[in-house]
Amino acid sequence: MGFLQKIYQCCLLFFIVTSATAQNIDISTGAADKLLAGLKDSSAKIAINQINITGNKRTKAYIILREVQFKSGDSLLVTTLNTELQNARQQVYNTNLFNEVKIELSTTAANEIDVNFLVKERWYIFPIPKFQLIDRNINEWLQKYNADLERVVYGIKFTHYNLTGRRDLLRLIFLNGFTRNISFTYNQPFVNKKLTHGFSFGGGFIENREHIYKTGYDNKPLLFNNGDYSRKNIYVTTGYTIRKNILQSHSFNVTYNHLQVNDSLLDKVYNANYFNSSKPIQNYVDFSYTYQYVNANNAMYPLKGVTAMVKVLKRGLGFSGDVDMFFLEGNFNKYWPLGKEWFGSINASAKTTLPFNQPYINQRAMGYGEQYLRGMELYVVDGVAYGLLRSTLKKKLYTFNFPLPFKTKKYSSIPFSFFAKTYADVGYNYNKKQFATNLNNKLLYSGGFGIDILTLYDINLRVEYSFNQLGKNGLFLQAQSGL
Repeated sequence: MGFLQKIYQCCLLFFIVTSATAQNIDISTGAADKLLAGLKDSSAKIAINQINITGNKRTKAYIILREVQFKSGDSLLVTTLNTELQNARQQVYNTNLFNEVKIELSTTAANEIDVNFLVKERWYIFPIPKFQLIDRNINEWLQKYNADLERVVYGIKFTHYNLTGRRDLLRLIFLNGFTRNISFTYNQPFVNKKLTHGFSFGGGFIENREHIYKTGYDNKPLLFNNGDYSRKNIYVTTGYTIRKNILQSHSFNVTYNHLQVNDSLLDKVYNANYFNSSKPIQNYVDFSYTYQYVNANNAMYPLKGVTAMVKVLKRGLGFSGDVDMFFLEGNFNKYWPLGKEWFGSINASAKTTLPFNQPYINQRAMGYGEQYLRGMELYVVDGVAYGLLRSTLKKKLYTFNFPLPFKTKKYSSIPFSFFAKTYADVGYNYNKKQFATNLNNKLLYSGGFGIDILTLYDINLRVEYSFNQLGKNGLFLQAQSGL
């Protein structure tokens, strides 16, 4: 009974913190089919007279038009028109600026149409009070620390996702408690007239009372906590983006880090390899390049399409005693609609780091962020090279709209979608023998089944029951949000 109560409290906390809101997954439209049903000539073309946009009260119209692959004056084949419209709607929705994107067509002359986009804007301003867990995930907080409310961070996170109507993001964070965090970020994706170049900058100050200083042989993280703030990080970052193609983007970033830890952490008692140096202060610069490709019906919860990413990072300048690391990582994800509301997906990712002799802070691999085997969320597998393959088969069960007792200009109901799924994951993580733990240098595998619950703002609550090769089976809760 107590366990079920914790699950309920956890779910309630999640929805309160994220100010729950739902996504529009279905992007298909029959507008072209209805309008062009009488046309039999497959080689006929339709001219685009005008592209009209309604519903965009804050977003600049040219920001929306920038995502549409055809322009006024273009001619499209009758046989490809519906596909072109679906792709355009998909791209506009994937800006994450709108809850709904609809397309209507109207004829203006023989073989000539107007394309009308009807959009419903999201809320863009989120001054969200934060009540944040300091543990790696919900499962660790529940199982290891019995949902201890003292292990939280409190404060406010202010985000504006469309500050000037040009899809620019401003984020301010003020947190206190177990961790202190004062930081800011600004991202302007379109700075030139052609809307192909952008920039970003930010910085922050973070202090931790408790942090991981080593991974035990059982692949559980070991935490350093001397009762005071023992880890401090000051950083400044700037970036430049190029996005000439609708589906592809290139990002270049430079980040300066000043990292300081309690000097006793570098003793052999704790982890002399934490920095690979006896100095408790490290100053280093990260230079990175990231390529992204997104051609999916929904960037946050794809059911159809392809996404991919490649990142190259150089950390440090290679001077004596300095942090020195180069890594290459990438992922490729394929999503298929299988018919009758069935969907399949394959997600592959890999990373390699050079040289292999890296300090502990540069060995993070599986068990952080989204890089993990489902069913092994409680374990950390550090390494300098890894590969991970995840496969999922899901079935859309039910969709409904929950009517609100009060109505706003943006919402009259909250939509929910439920997916049942089964999955299997396999991975391998390499590390040098002197740093290897129980799960290094061997094939890892897991599987299970679960439910995905989707609602506004691409919020996805995942309830999963997983099995792993260690015989440790259990219920795992995950949360993902587009906020």
